[in-house]
Amino acid sequence: MTALDDAEISTILVVTAHPDDVDFGAAGTVATFTGKGIRVVYCVVTDGDAGGFDRLVDNGGMAELRRDEQTAAAREVGVTELHFLGYPDGTVEQTLALRRDIARVIRQVRPDRVLTSTPERNYARIGPSHPDHRAVGGATLDAVYPDARNPYAFPELLADEGLAAWTVREVWLMGGQANDHYVDVTPVLDRKFAALRAHASQTSHMDTLEDFVKGWLAMNAQAARLPEGSYAEAFQVVSTG
Repeated sequence: MTALDDAEISTILVVTAHPDDVDFGAAGTVATFTGKGIRVVYCVVTDGDAGGFDRLVDNGGMAELRRDEQTAAAREVGVTELHFLGYPDGTVEQTLALRRDIARVIRQVRPDRVLTSTPERNYARIGPSHPDHRAVGGATLDAVYPDARNPYAFPELLADEGLAAWTVREVWLMGGQANDHYVDVTPVLDRKFAALRAHASQTSHMDTLEDFVKGWLAMNAQAARLPEGSYAEAFQVVSTG
């Protein structure tokens, strides 16, 4: 699938399950978007309160910490608008309530493009297949089509909140095995790592984080036939317009 030209895009919404999902999957791409003057907004479904390695921090403290880390990471790649939905980490399901909450944010932000996790299980690399990731990816696709664009879906969004229907033109899926679009992030690799390192509760123990991430970014670049020494992030493009 051929992606829309970025020149046609004014606003992008990124919907992920946890703080740091966007930074592992797409922070370089986000930095590329914001560098072109495109408005990028984050929607994070959980506060990541089941994550981290410091068990001296209770769940409430961890949630606040991870929201702060995601906000700091977002700044590293030029993003200042964030929505946190506050769902419990580790128990997300693809429910009507979640679809409504994501459709609400879509109607508020009115994006041309949405980035989210693939709802498919990745059998080649299990990391992207966290149940929360798959549930959020599926719910986001349902919120894009048909919920956000259908004025009769969740009528309370219009009647009570004044949020008119909105049609997203395309979705980019992260973490799958059917990638057909690549973004060269070599020029912004330092910003991606700055965003990842902002998630200190998740990455401070990872002495080889950069090498690990560079490994699969280099494989993406090879798949995209970019020059030797390049790094890329990979997506599956879904036309939804």
